[in-house]
Amino acid sequence: MQSASKIESGSLDARTVRYRELIPCKTAFLDSRTPGSDRKENFCIIGGGVSENSGQHVHIRSPHCFDIGAARQPNGCKNSHHSHDTEEVFVVHKGYWKFTWGENGEDGEAVLGAGDTISIPVQVFRGFENIGADDGFLLSILGLQADGSAGHVTWAPKVFADARNHGLVLLEDGKLIDTAAGQKIPPDGVVSSGPDPEQLEQFRTMTLSEMLDCVAFDKDLADASQQEPQGGLNRFPGVEEIPVAGCANPNEALPKGKLGWEHGFQLRRLRMNPGSSVPVHTRQEEEVIFVHRGCMEVTVAGETTCLGTGDLLTTPPTADRTFSNPGEEPLDAVLVRGGDHPGDAEYV
Repeated sequence: MQSASKIESGSLDARTVRYRELIPCKTAFLDSRTPGSDRKENFCIIGGGVSENSGQHVHIRSPHCFDIGAARQPNGCKNSHHSHDTEEVFVVHKGYWKFTWGENGEDGEAVLGAGDTISIPVQVFRGFENIGADDGFLLSILGLQADGSAGHVTWAPKVFADARNHGLVLLEDGKLIDTAAGQKIPPDGVVSSGPDPEQLEQFRTMTLSEMLDCVAFDKDLADASQQEPQGGLNRFPGVEEIPVAGCANPNEALPKGKLGWEHGFQLRRLRMNPGSSVPVHTRQEEEVIFVHRGCMEVTVAGETTCLGTGDLLTTPPTADRTFSNPGEEPLDAVLVRGGDHPGDAEYV
């Protein structure tokens, strides 16, 4: 059967981002030259996110209800403390990461490993450091504002002073100027110095207990083999769909995740045993698949591709799709669907 929204030949490749083909930006943010933060790589996978560098490569520009980015950092590399205008969710794909919060990271810290998820509220200063021995990789999902953007980053005041010493200046409009590379501040440009003491008072502080309520540890995710399957893709043998971030959704008969408040999207984990499959179906919202472990065969509107660990695919609304695990190991993937209450799958 032909999809109601036929995908043109070759377009499945255009909707797929392979881990090995990710294009990083090493000067995406104000702290990119600050010692300790100068070795990080940032990626815009879907949408421009909150990158301050207008030259940042964006892999997929088609509008979604969310943006997806990533950070890859070696051991000891830090992302300086900042706040977001919208919800920011991280899924640890590789490594061990220490998250700290508060203006200078003194309010608390939590360590997350592969498969763990954290949803950091708006108006909270946060930073993160790869404390694992090898390069670490964080997948990030950002909620959007009413204008369709992810807003701007608000840096802690110390970050501005450190950046100026290394040739980076941020303007009030969010544009990053690299004076060390010869860029000039435009005549009408207003240099930002960050929030003043009165503005800092408006930012939220959180206890360790409060922040841990914003963490879904991989080891604590529900195991469908130990409970009755309920809603979503759990109706198929060997398939497990676990709510992680997002409110309860009666449309899919799925409860809220551990991070159970509205994000503007739903984040789930999809686990499939070897040989299991999900038959042909359609959805009304964008659906993004990121393979955390294993391999996944996906057919969309007659085109088939195989996703390996670290690969990402976005499927357009109304397109026919099927999923299967052709490998010998279990599949563990991250699913992101647009909206707080996406519709249930419609099976062909």
